[in-house]
Amino acid sequence: MSRGGRGGGLLIAGTTSDAGKSVVTAGICRWLTRRGMKVAPFKGQNMSLNSFVTREGAEIGRAQAMQAQAARVEPTALMNPVLLKPGGDHRSQVVLMGRPVGELSATGFFGASGGSSPGQPLRGGRREALLGTVLECLEELRATYDAVICEGAGSPAEINLRRTDIVNMGIARAARLPVVVVGDIDRGGVFASFFGTTALLSPADQGLLAGYLVNKFRGDVSLLEPGLEMLRGLTGRATFGVLPFRHGLGIDEEDGLGVSLRGAVRESALTAPYGEDVLRVAVCAVPLMSNFTDVDALAAEPGVVVRFVDRPEELADADLVVVPGTRGTVKALAWLRERGLADALARRAAEGRPVLGICGGYQILGERIEDEVESRAGTVAGLGLLPVQVTFARDKTLARPVGTALGERVEGYEIHHGIAEVRGGDAFVTDAAGERLDGCRVGAVQGTHWHGALESDGFRRRFLTEVARAAGRRFVPAPDTSFGALREEQLDLLGDLVEEHADTDALLRLIEEGPPAGLPFVPPGAP
Repeated sequence: MSRGGRGGGLLIAGTTSDAGKSVVTAGICRWLTRRGMKVAPFKGQNMSLNSFVTREGAEIGRAQAMQAQAARVEPTALMNPVLLKPGGDHRSQVVLMGRPVGELSATGFFGASGGSSPGQPLRGGRREALLGTVLECLEELRATYDAVICEGAGSPAEINLRRTDIVNMGIARAARLPVVVVGDIDRGGVFASFFGTTALLSPADQGLLAGYLVNKFRGDVSLLEPGLEMLRGLTGRATFGVLPFRHGLGIDEEDGLGVSLRGAVRESALTAPYGEDVLRVAVCAVPLMSNFTDVDALAAEPGVVVRFVDRPEELADADLVVVPGTRGTVKALAWLRERGLADALARRAAEGRPVLGICGGYQILGERIEDEVESRAGTVAGLGLLPVQVTFARDKTLARPVGTALGERVEGYEIHHGIAEVRGGDAFVTDAAGERLDGCRVGAVQGTHWHGALESDGFRRRFLTEVARAAGRRFVPAPDTSFGALREEQLDLLGDLVEEHADTDALLRLIEEGPPAGLPFVPPGAP
C-alpha cells in the first residue's frame, strides 16, 4: 500500500478504441500480482454487449471480469460501476452498480445532469452526476488493494465529450491518476496519434499524461527507437515500452458490435484434431450479438473450427450451428428470416442436424415471444423448433447457477429479461434430483439461457461427442483440454509481455507515486 494506506493507481488510456487498453490492463494486473501485490482492475464506464455476472449477482463488463481473473481476485460491481449495453434505435440500457436502471439515447446520456441512485429510474442526462458514484467505487477499491489499474474508454481526447467524462481524463483529474496512453502501431499513424492525443488535452489534463505505450509492434524495435526519441522531444514524455504483436491471445473481446463477422476462424482451427475428423461450428452473426465469447471454449478444442456466418449456404457444411445471445432478440429473429437463415435452421432441425441456441438464441428457437420490454413488438412468432414460449419481464434475471447436463457438472451465468415456459422436450440442465433447471432439448435442437456452460470441460466433451455422432464425424474431443488452464496461460502471456517489454520500474513508480511533476504543456500544432 502507498500514500498512508491508500493504494496506488494508474489509468490506461488509448489513442482509439481497440488500441489494446483491455489487454494491457490485464497484463499489468497479472504482472503486479506475480510480484505479490494485491491488485484490482477498474473501468468507470464501459460500453459493451459482452457482460458477466459476479457472485453477488451484479452485471459488469466481461473484460473487467477477465482483468479480475488476471489479478486473481473475485470480480465485483465496484470494478465496473457503469455499464452501457447498446440496443436498437441508438439507445442503450444503463446498468448501474450491476443493476439495470433504464434506457437512454446517446443525447440523453451525454446531456444535462440528474440523480444517479441505483433505485431511481434514469431520465435524460445523468452521465455527469455518475462521476460521484464512479469515484466512490474507485476510492473503495484503493482502500482495499495495493494498486488499482484503471482502463479508459475510446480516446481521452474526445473533446466533444470532455465536460461530462467519467472514464478517461475526468476520473484521472478527480482522482489524481497518472495516465499512460496505448497506441496500436499495427494500424499505422501511432506517432501522430500520440502527439495529437496529447496536444488536444487541456494543460491540467496534460499534467497527468505521463507517457505512452506502443502496442502490437512487428519487426525490429531498433528501427522504431529514433521515432520514440523524436516523440519525447516533441512532448517531453517517455514511451514506457513497445509490446510485440502476438497471435492467438484469444481473450475476451469487450465490444460485441466490433467483432469481425467474416472469416473469423479461431486459432484451434490450425491445430490437428485429436480424432480423425475436424468439427465445423457456424455461429450466426445476429445483430447486437452479445456474449459471443460463449463459443471460445469450443474454439479451444483441437480440431474444432469456429466461424461467424451471415448467409444460409454457410450452414451447409456445419456440423453444429450456434444461435448466440443478442441484445435484440426480435430484431435478430427478423434478421434470420430476411437472410434465409431461419429456413436453413428449420431444414437442419428436420434433418436431425445439431443446433444450439444460447440465451437470446434459445428464445429465437421457441414457438412464441411476448416482448413489451426490449423491442416492444408484442407477440412475435419464433422459429418453432423448440416447445418454448418466452415472455419478457421488466426485471432482469442475473444469476450464477450450477447444475448437471449430460451427466456432467455445469456452471454458467444468466443475463436475460426473457422468461421461458417450456412445454415439452427434455431439460438442457437439471438439478441434483434430475429436475429441470433450464433449457430444452428436442432431438438435435437444444437451447439454454446459461452463458459459459461450454467452459465446463467435462460437459463440453460430452456435448461435442454428441454433436460428432449426430453429424457422422469421426471427431473425438481431446481428453485433457482445460479451458481454465488455457485462459491462465493466455493471462500469463500478457503478464510476460508487460514484464519483458515494458519499463516496469517506471510503471511501478507511476503507480506508487502518482503523476510526475513538471510535465510540459504541448499546444496543438507545436512542431
